[in-house]
Amino acid sequence: MPQTPKIAVVILNWNGLRYLEKFLPFVLAARYGNTEVIVADNGSTDPSVSFLREKYPQIRLICFEQNYGFARGYNEALKRVEADYYVLLNSDVEVEPGWLEPMLALLESNPAIAACQPKIRSYNNRTVFEYAGAAGGWLDKYGYPFAKGRIFDYTEVDRGQYDQCEPVFWASGAALFIRSSVFHAVKGFDEYFFAHQEEIDLCWRIQLAGYLVYSCPASVVYHVGGGTLPKGNSLKTYLNFRNNRIMLSKNLPLRKKLWILPARDFLDALSAWKGLLSGDAGYFIAIIRSHLAYFKWLLFYRHKSVFPVTREGQLHGYSKKNMIWQHFVRKRKHFDEIIGRPD
Repeated sequence: MPQTPKIAVVILNWNGLRYLEKFLPFVLAARYGNTEVIVADNGSTDPSVSFLREKYPQIRLICFEQNYGFARGYNEALKRVEADYYVLLNSDVEVEPGWLEPMLALLESNPAIAACQPKIRSYNNRTVFEYAGAAGGWLDKYGYPFAKGRIFDYTEVDRGQYDQCEPVFWASGAALFIRSSVFHAVKGFDEYFFAHQEEIDLCWRIQLAGYLVYSCPASVVYHVGGGTLPKGNSLKTYLNFRNNRIMLSKNLPLRKKLWILPARDFLDALSAWKGLLSGDAGYFIAIIRSHLAYFKWLLFYRHKSVFPVTREGQLHGYSKKNMIWQHFVRKRKHFDEIIGRPD
């Protein structure tokens, strides 16, 4: 009989004791076949490590002495993990029974599919999609991420409207199912990002390498979200704008960079001034800092980033529409209003 593929569910933890206490039992109860659950601790100062050693001695624990952030934290952890598939799971995610099986079946059915995500609903409002991925991530022509079920800050009620298993641009890092071989082949996460949008950059490089990224709505999880850096946090704003700019600079072909990057300069400036005029000086400063940091990266630290290994693959989940115009000017809130549904 063929051997059951090994799955490693790897939870990166940083001061997330309250989430481990609440959600780890769901993960352990939903193990399937040859599955190992691992917690990689990113230098927590709360009692996370002692809790795990006392309450869950059967769980493999990888400990770092400092907080490496999401990107380097997972890169370092996955160097120590041998499995056919990795599942990168946030500590603040509740999983449903049987959540692993549909994703495993999907990737086993087609070797061209390198990664997928489950349908992600909000833990606090369980009929609504959650911000970080919803039913699968897309990207617009100016590099703005959105998702099936989430346009900017607006999240839709899940009525089954995005239950199609189909290619997307990016899969959420909150619950990312990925082939270990492909993760390492494209050199993992870009550690310069530290946190935020590193999974979009990874999925972009995966597609450029000739693989597919999918949504798998037959699998469902519930995400708290904002546990580490809540909405409105200036550091989160800074990292999102800086990393998005670096991602575009790395992955776009030159002919597109020449007009998309200047266009983003203009759009980012509009966003910054809108924030300042509405009384949010922290938002304004964070965007200015992000652009200065981008030029610092371009001049001094570009060599530290991970670039596409090839640029031959076709991109899916990429829209030529402008989400700023569609959402804020035309007042369209729903993904299928903007993108439409396939025939």
